[in-house]
Amino acid sequence: MVNPERKIKLCISGMDKIYDNGDGVRNINLDVYNGELVTMLGPSGCGKTTILRTIGGFLSIEKGDITIDGKSITGLPPEKRPTAMVFQSYNLWPHMSIYENLAFGLKLRKIPKDEIARRIEAMLELVKMSGSQKKYPGQLSGGQQQRIAIARSLLLQPEVLLLDEPFSALDAKIRMQMREELKKIQSELGITVVFVTHDQEEAMAISHRIVVMNKGKFEQVGTPTEIYDNPASKYVASFIGEMNFLNRDNKIIAVRPEDVKILRGFKEGAINGTVRTIMILGHYVDVNIQWGEEVLKSFIPRTELSDLEVGGKVHVEFGKTLEFPVEGSS
Repeated sequence: MVNPERKIKLCISGMDKIYDNGDGVRNINLDVYNGELVTMLGPSGCGKTTILRTIGGFLSIEKGDITIDGKSITGLPPEKRPTAMVFQSYNLWPHMSIYENLAFGLKLRKIPKDEIARRIEAMLELVKMSGSQKKYPGQLSGGQQQRIAIARSLLLQPEVLLLDEPFSALDAKIRMQMREELKKIQSELGITVVFVTHDQEEAMAISHRIVVMNKGKFEQVGTPTEIYDNPASKYVASFIGEMNFLNRDNKIIAVRPEDVKILRGFKEGAINGTVRTIMILGHYVDVNIQWGEEVLKSFIPRTELSDLEVGGKVHVEFGKTLEFPVEGSS
């Protein structure tokens, strides 16, 4: 949980940003604490990037206020705001060396040459890119370019770092490495970060808190553990992790695959079915059970696989379950 005594770094209050077609976000309220990494999570078009761009000054707002350290920034252009933004496309200048890319913003701030060199060397070490000063962006891989883009933003020493789907163009293995690096850098520097992604695994991995968004509104704000274990709505439950949903007695019963235990053979009065598919996914196995017209997903340890075969008769028991109202019911 967030310590209530921690200082609020970024505050969004009663904020509206509406586009001409009526889409956008309405009445957004969010406090982000000093040194916290908060992720805006949701599908395309839910408003998460809109919020990020209003913080960065790339979009104006119709109503409400955005403050950093208690001072309103809504009237300031992007370059005057104490923020820095990293985009999905790295936005490095291809005709400039890595050193020139990193030094550009510092030169505009009239920082002495020797101080610029010292800062760049320290920052490249932090992002594990030491010795790349003379290279050009085209000579670097996507992951390396994104490290440089993050380094360039951090060199400006922003009060709030804004990251818009920064790893989505990278392949899975590099993406995982970059998440780990970002988490390490964020922790070491104690910077405040607002991160945007549609990838729930990414949000779970890096965040102190997650804001789950749906159609321009907040569905739930909480720690990864809170949102995974106690989703506030069926939407959140379906968006974070895998979930089985069963319609029973005018209610929706939700159960995580890891809470579905599979036992051999039919049992009177139990949920009986047959093994539909078995997929080995490393240290665990994804087993689908055909139960009448419904399919139940279960995650089991590989050590339990020897008892199962496709077409085998089984029954299941549930561990923890959640209940949600059927949509449209009171």
